[in-house]
Amino acid sequence: MTKDWKFNGNERKYIEDVLRSGFGASESGTMNERLEKKFTEIYNTKYAITANSGTSTLHMALNAFGVQPGDEVIIPSLTVGMCGFVVWQCGAIPVYADVKQDTFLLDPNDIESKITEKTKAIMPVHMYGNMCDMESIMSLAAKNNLFVVEDCAECQLSHDNKNRLAGTIGDVGSWSFENSKHLTTGDGGIVSTNNEEFAISMRKFSSAGFKNLTAISGKTRISRDLFQNPNWERHDTLAYNYRMPELCAAIGLAQCERIQDFVDLRIKMAEEYLSVLKDSELFSPQVTQDGFKNTYYTFAALFHGSDYGISWNDFRTKYIENGGDGIYAAHQLVYNEPCFKNNKIGWGQTPIAEKLQKNLMLFTTNQKDESERQNQKECLSKTIQFFN
Repeated sequence: MTKDWKFNGNERKYIEDVLRSGFGASESGTMNERLEKKFTEIYNTKYAITANSGTSTLHMALNAFGVQPGDEVIIPSLTVGMCGFVVWQCGAIPVYADVKQDTFLLDPNDIESKITEKTKAIMPVHMYGNMCDMESIMSLAAKNNLFVVEDCAECQLSHDNKNRLAGTIGDVGSWSFENSKHLTTGDGGIVSTNNEEFAISMRKFSSAGFKNLTAISGKTRISRDLFQNPNWERHDTLAYNYRMPELCAAIGLAQCERIQDFVDLRIKMAEEYLSVLKDSELFSPQVTQDGFKNTYYTFAALFHGSDYGISWNDFRTKYIENGGDGIYAAHQLVYNEPCFKNNKIGWGQTPIAEKLQKNLMLFTTNQKDESERQNQKECLSKTIQFFN
């Protein structure tokens, strides 16, 4: 299945604009500036800062919170390893919280049981396009004076029952633009916040600590005379270089212009899967809370095949034989990844996540049109019928 249909907006035009400018600023600003501005308009936030990955953006956020060695950050165990990496990169300790059986998302009750005097922040991860219970999480954060960064890597335009978009409720929202996400720049990420202090910190931390950077500007050169002066001091912050390349930003800007189309396509595919599984005892689809909107980065469902003598791998093999795109497994729990387990990094057991991780099936949702959607629907229906 070719993916060039994903780039039939202004991607090529904006790339050519960058090349024509010699990677300098055009009259309308650099592509990074334009992408940041577009993103703040979509999410109605004050500030956005681009970066080279969604992992970098999480690191930027935790650093802005002042997370340091000895601090603890609560994350779900059922998520990607990078959520643990960024806590470790700050010298802090990841604390693994369990998830809910039906939504597969961070359980506020388990968060509360794992808050200690060392806890500095909470990282809810909106997995598979579904949104965590931010009302409860923010209440816990306020009660315990904790910071919150929402990991929205798999979540664009999802909202809760108060119509609040994922990524706009915590102190910082973080998104990934990796090539499989709703929107892509090939690789990349972005953070958004309404807190000017956090925005300045995140921009400087991600852009080599240039002293003239601001919450809204990534310009490192404000005056040629100053920049070419031997007495000019450039850096006032110890930092990393996490900046997004201009060519990536050009693609990201074009993708943002079509964000609703990309989200709608994934929802349509999920609705087809739901129509197949509604009467099947083999699956329990991820529950979306009443009034919430799930934008289905992937279609997640709990597979009950072991109750009927059907192995996870046998079902997947037959699905592919029938023409299905394939079925992904959930990531290994963070604390079970060898780099964390072997180095004894973090603490906290999560029995519900342990069970879910072995039995979740994640179906693709990035089909381009009705024909591809119907093909996947028929493949799934045929596979279920085979095992009935």
